[in-house]
Amino acid sequence: MKVLVIDDDDLVRYTLSRILQRNGHHVATASDGKRAMAVFRDERPDVVITDIIMPEQEGIETILKIRCERPEVKIIAISGGGRSHNLDYLGMAEAFGADDVIAKPFEAEELLSRLARFDLGASSAGEVTT
Repeated sequence: MKVLVIDDDDLVRYTLSRILQRNGHHVATASDGKRAMAVFRDERPDVVITDIIMPEQEGIETILKIRCERPEVKIIAISGGGRSHNLDYLGMAEAFGADDVIAKPFEAEELLSRLARFDLGASSAGEVTT
């Protein structure tokens, strides 16, 4: 399965990539939504895992663009922002088209079980904390 991981944090991108690759997934990465759209068009992933708060182009805008171009793609939004300044970023991501959301930090098993809901099946250990 092809997965695109979008996060401005290098360590998060690396960690998620390793977890997914160890579980048999082809992984492409991008550091923000703007760069991600070029990768998205080139790689044609089945699933996109995107952070919400990023420079250049935020996750919500990226979700909207992905939904316009390829509505069948599954999207998992991740964020460590939680609720700040009265904004629920993950709730907004769901409202704008994310299929699932996960708050950081999360365990690798949680991410892999969410992917399994999309018939991707996998298992591993470790925690993603940033």
